[in-house]
Amino acid sequence: MSASLACDYAVLILSDAKKDIDASSIIALAKAAGITVPQYLGDIYASTLSKKSVESLLTVSASAAPAAAPAAAAAAPAAKKEEKKEEKKEESDDDMGMGLFD
Repeated sequence: MSASLACDYAVLILSDAKKDIDASSIIALAKAAGITVPQYLGDIYASTLSKKSVESLLTVSASAAPAAAPAAAAAAPAAKKEEKKEEKKEESDDDMGMGLFD
């Protein structure tokens, strides 16, 4: 497991337990899981989360997903039309004047 992923999990655990999210807590929790996290990485996570709450970060990403769904749904019919066009472009040997019994 990478150190950044360990920090992600540590932040989620600390947030769920309603504990303070600081660099020492993140590093200690990762160390308890057997993962070494550099001090600078714990500092980056702690400073980022001092400005925003974990819950706000999770709700922002969750609310962005429904907005992306209609765009993906709109792109799907276009892909199906392209597949149908490609099927029509295929030529057989009969069209070239080279039949099996000519």
